[in-house]
Amino acid sequence: MIRLLLADDQALVRGALAAMLALEPDIEVAAQAATGEEALEAALRTRPDVALIDVQMPGMDGLALTERLRLALPSCRVVICTTFGRPGYFTQAMRAGASGFVVKDSSPEHLVDTVRRVHAGLRVVDPALAAESLTSGASPLTARERDVLRVARRGGTVAEIARALSLSNGTVRNHLSAAIGKLGAATRTEAALIAEERGWL
Repeated sequence: MIRLLLADDQALVRGALAAMLALEPDIEVAAQAATGEEALEAALRTRPDVALIDVQMPGMDGLALTERLRLALPSCRVVICTTFGRPGYFTQAMRAGASGFVVKDSSPEHLVDTVRRVHAGLRVVDPALAAESLTSGASPLTARERDVLRVARRGGTVAEIARALSLSNGTVRNHLSAAIGKLGAATRTEAALIAEERGWL
């Protein structure tokens, strides 16, 4: 029996996935959670074999949760299940330690097969996403430019970004300008989006 943890902040999606997976004779939905924090606590309590995790959740997101599970419960394999089939999310999920990556418009059969294969020790990824993540190449951004873009994507003024990172306003402007130029973006918001989609943040 494969003991499964489901983590998704959308109750309807989580409930539908739980109902569908519970129909399988070899899968038991051991726990459900709406946030990353709830999922981590449930995983430590129920010790699932596989965790099916959404990327975007309030508080700790699915990528951070994947890293925490890898450290706290190495026997639990993670499958990222997201609406967003972007190379950036794929790259970050693999870097965080996920064993599988599926999009929510996959067929039920594909999702069930992914859970079984990941439980068996295999990696299951979308070939097109894997190829796209490889062709996006290495990040041209410096570590400090990435830091500035991470804060910039949440909004705020240059002064607020500078305060958050303990930098001067001029230094923040220089890093933003460099990142925008390297990514061929028109604005810092666009630069952050490009970097995130390519898995560089």
